[in-house]
Amino acid sequence: MMVRDLLAILCFIVHVASSLTSSYESGRGDQALSQIDIYSINFALHHSASIHASPRVLGSQGEDTEWVNVDISNPEPSSDDWVGVFSPAKLDSSSCAPTDGKELAPFICSAPIKYMYAKSNPDYMKTGNAVLKFMLINQRADFSFALFTGGLSNPTLVAVSNHISFINPKAPVYPRLALGKNWDEMTVTWTSGYNIDEAVPFVEWSRKGTQSRRSPAGTLTFTRNSMCGAPARTVGWRDPGFIHTAFLKDLWPNLRYTYRMGHELMNGSIIWSKNYTFRASPYPGQDSLQQIIIFGDMGKGERDGSNEYNDYQPGALNTTDQLIKDLNNIDIVFHIGDITYANGYISQWDQFTAQVEHISSTVPYMIASGNHERDWPDSGSFYGGKDSGGECGVPAETMYYFPAENKAKFWYSADYGMFRFCVADTEHDWREGSEQYRFIERCLASVDRKTQPWLIFIAHRVLGYSTNDWYGQEGSFEEPMGRESLQKLWQKYKVDIAFYGHVHNYERTCPIYQNQCMDNEKSHYSGAFKGTIHVVVGGAGSHLSSFSSLKPNWSILRDYDYGFVKLTAFDHSSLLFEYKKSSNGVVHDSFTVYRDYRDVLACVRDSCEPTTLAS
Repeated sequence: MMVRDLLAILCFIVHVASSLTSSYESGRGDQALSQIDIYSINFALHHSASIHASPRVLGSQGEDTEWVNVDISNPEPSSDDWVGVFSPAKLDSSSCAPTDGKELAPFICSAPIKYMYAKSNPDYMKTGNAVLKFMLINQRADFSFALFTGGLSNPTLVAVSNHISFINPKAPVYPRLALGKNWDEMTVTWTSGYNIDEAVPFVEWSRKGTQSRRSPAGTLTFTRNSMCGAPARTVGWRDPGFIHTAFLKDLWPNLRYTYRMGHELMNGSIIWSKNYTFRASPYPGQDSLQQIIIFGDMGKGERDGSNEYNDYQPGALNTTDQLIKDLNNIDIVFHIGDITYANGYISQWDQFTAQVEHISSTVPYMIASGNHERDWPDSGSFYGGKDSGGECGVPAETMYYFPAENKAKFWYSADYGMFRFCVADTEHDWREGSEQYRFIERCLASVDRKTQPWLIFIAHRVLGYSTNDWYGQEGSFEEPMGRESLQKLWQKYKVDIAFYGHVHNYERTCPIYQNQCMDNEKSHYSGAFKGTIHVVVGGAGSHLSSFSSLKPNWSILRDYDYGFVKLTAFDHSSLLFEYKKSSNGVVHDSFTVYRDYRDVLACVRDSCEPTTLAS
């Protein structure tokens, strides 16, 4: 083995260790529910304390989201009192997993699905009485509320509420559209409480003026034993229900379809979802206006103010709301890793699918794998961290569809009109000689640039360029062995733009190759391809990441704020890039690319095969 190879491996190990130390020492990657020490809960029900929830029945008009009033009364109020929402509602140990003997009975063995400090209502500290407002979603079980004193680290249960529930907790909810493996196919994935021995799942769909069709759905789920470790196997476990996916095939390009999910019960009656619409994908290479959204690391915010710990509310909800506001001008969304930050608290996956429902039910919502979905020691992930909280990829791979050959190998290609997307999985080996490397080359090499001129590479961790603080301190400005393995592919196949998340900010490079700017232009690129533009767009909602004090000349613009990217292809020659602020939708950075097909064919440095002239 060469000395430089040994140095690269040593650098990689040091980097991983420092990254994990940074993540866990700061606590910024934590899930809010992990702050609650479930195993330390004491039971001291107080005869003068009370808690009551209303209304008792939710969803009477077909709603799958409802606001609930929780009246609390405590003769001895304290600033660290809090209310937890439990679902299923019964607070006992009957469904607990086998333990290591560290819990003392009686105990609660599962975390709440959300919590809120009682002092969020100022009346509580003055009078001991207050009304807290929680927003609940249909999650296949009933709910109860519990009042605790002692804060999150030493909680004591003093009062438990009545039970409340949705009128049909098993109803089909939160559809997630995704591209299928063929251009004329759309997949619909949703969640319900119906197993196949209770009801037959399907999607009924049609385009205007035609008869409705029904497409059958497959059903998957996962169990506690599918999880790789705690908290996903312990206090974070919650039954995910059943995940159904139907494939709507032979779609007519660009036409709008209506659809609804159904479950036919054994008595012949049907439980229906709400009605939704989507527009079918354009034919590959079709010359039309096509608008793409790309971001990473959004996470889940809570509109009721609960669970506030890592500042997801302002970022995640603002990003979500800006996309909903502009949904008529969006064709497809790519959420490129670190999706929910559930980190082993399985209830949060339902919460996230509800948050983005208006988006994912209308346009394809494509995901990529991040460290907070996949990483767990000895689970086959490239990194040995515990960022997934024991999920090791299972919820992400089950809750969402993506057109991979093997869902455990989270890499795939996606064609949308004039775009080809090659989506990599940085939590599995991407280095030369690996299975994923061979996929990446096939994906880049197989696109016909005459009909699909816009070639986009997507990955979660930064395999290209970033001046994030920890990359800057290391001096590599990337994941070790990232661009060293892949830059010759980006250059050879003329990848227009490479996108990354993981780093929670925004940064754009010049067209770059081997650390050198290949073009000094900053806002308009035309003519032959010179180098790939690398973009970090990981500021969609999670806490923000600081930049290094070093700013190389290849770093064109940096922004320490929440935002997302929008790509607009006007035709085969014109592409508009816009980075927008999540807070107000204002464009903060933009550039244009103008390139004819002859420019794509042109040979530039290391992009064409060497030739010889025969004598």
